[in-house]
Amino acid sequence: MAKESWWQRLNAGLKRTSAAITGAISDLAVKRKLDAAMLEEIEEVLIRADLGVELSATIAAAIGEGRYDKAISADEVKAVLAAEVEKVLAPVAKPLEISRARPFTILVVGVNGSGKTTTIGKLAAKYRSEGHKVVLAAGDTFRAAAIEQLKIWGERAHAEVIARAPGTDAAGLAFEAFEAARAHGADVLLIDTAGRLQNKAGLMGELSKVVRVIKKLDPAAPHAVLLVLDATVGQNALSQVEEFRKIAGVTGLAMTKLDGTARGGILAAIAARHSVPVHFIGVGEGIDDLAPFAAKDFARAIAGMES
Repeated sequence: MAKESWWQRLNAGLKRTSAAITGAISDLAVKRKLDAAMLEEIEEVLIRADLGVELSATIAAAIGEGRYDKAISADEVKAVLAAEVEKVLAPVAKPLEISRARPFTILVVGVNGSGKTTTIGKLAAKYRSEGHKVVLAAGDTFRAAAIEQLKIWGERAHAEVIARAPGTDAAGLAFEAFEAARAHGADVLLIDTAGRLQNKAGLMGELSKVVRVIKKLDPAAPHAVLLVLDATVGQNALSQVEEFRKIAGVTGLAMTKLDGTARGGILAAIAARHSVPVHFIGVGEGIDDLAPFAAKDFARAIAGMES
């Protein structure tokens, strides 16, 4: 069987989101001409898909422009939806560039269960396939399962893993991992971290200590702070962006689990509100189910359009 292209996987992954939006819009479009009540219903459909109140209102206004009291097809609505979503996403769709700093250090943050450790494993595989030497640091020392999971991903991706017993000081481990990465001539160091948001003060203290010790070895590090978000949490992702920007100085996002939700619109809502660069999106558990974020492809998949 031929391997699916990334577009096919993205389209399939966002099916639940696009079906929730386009199914409702198609039902509305066949029933009557476009009026204020229909626009309000379209806006509600978009809000339910977690596109956010502001963006949903903007899209509904764009759909209404010059079309009042006319019959409107579902395809017309999809085209406007895709164009408006792309407009919001295009400015934040930025690749994560590996600069000349060695090791290029990426601190990976996010709440427990967001897919942090899996994302690190997938990134390790991606960077290895590009010819980079990669070291992983099991910095979520609070959870034994996270340490074990990272070791498994390290084996899969053929990347060295620096790990210690659960309960080890996370900052000490990060320091050790940075020294090892530098000594072994690694190009990329990916550091996992704890994600206990319910204990914000403790988490903030731990993350700032990790950053402080890394800066002792390289004042410019970490070179990127990647926040991993789980698309299935919907509106909660907005508050996670706010919290982790305060706690860790987030420089970019990776959104996971887009294949398991009807709420994929949350990525557009985040872009509209926060303007944080979006580097990667994930649509599955496989090692190659994480890809650089492309605004146009995502917008068309959300709108249920063909490639």
